[in-house]
This record gives sequence, structure tokens and C-alpha cells, in this order.
Amino acid sequence: MKIRESAGPNTGMELPPKIFKAMQGQFLESVEDQSLTVRFPVKERYSNPFGCMQGGMIVAAMDNTLGPLSLLLLPPSITTYVNTRFIGSVEMTYEFIHATDFMVKITPMQVDLRAEVKSPGGKLLATCTSSSAVMRRLKG
Repeated sequence: MKIRESAGPNTGMELPPKIFKAMQGQFLESVEDQSLTVRFPVKERYSNPFGCMQGGMIVAAMDNTLGPLSLLLLPPSITTYVNTRFIGSVEMTYEFIHATDFMVKITPMQVDLRAEVKSPGGKLLATCTSSSAVMRRLKG
């Protein structure tokens, strides 16, 4: 997977970011200008009091896929909106989840994306929609 040159070393951005590494994301598939799929392990430390993956970690998995997809589509951008819907539980017995993000609409300054999280067997567990705006000026 190739990240846009505009997201290269002169931007001051750390790629992949620390949170992606910490969650042990693994890129599985990229369909140019359309979608990106990343696998994330389900770790015991991500569990909530009910014995399922904590919702914030599920959102983090989607966000850790939204960011790389937006970099494939536009210059560096920041998330301005995320709306998540939880459909089913991420059971701690799952070895991993898949987060797949899809491009919905793109303009020179913004990208709208949607994401799905599925179980290893393909069961839909969560969805989200998001918007990201191109950063006007990078630090440094």
C-alpha cells in the first residue's frame, strides 16, 4: 500500500502512527480510490465489564482505517465528524476483527467515508460514517 507522497517525511507525520502500531493493525486489502481493509487482533486488555470489546476500541479500529484511507485519497486531513452505530458485540473469543472503510464522496478539500467492522466469520458488528477535511497547513 502506498501512502501519498504529500504524507511523506516533510509533513512531520509519524506513519504509521503509534496507536496503529499499538493496536497491531495489519493491512489486508486496498482497492484503489475505493476501500481499505485492516485486521486488528481482539486483545483481553480491550474488554469492557461485560466481557466484550470496549466500544471505544472498536471506534479506534475504524479510525485507524479511516486515516490511512484518507491519506490514499487526499493530502493529509483531519477527522471532523464520526458517527458510530454498534450492531453486535465483539466477543473476546474472536481472534481478530476486520475494519473496512469505503470512500463515499470526495472533493479537493474533504472526503466522506463509511466503515464496517466484521467478525472473523463476516458478521457485521459496527458501522460508522465520517468526514475529514484537508489540513490547510502542516506543522514545521
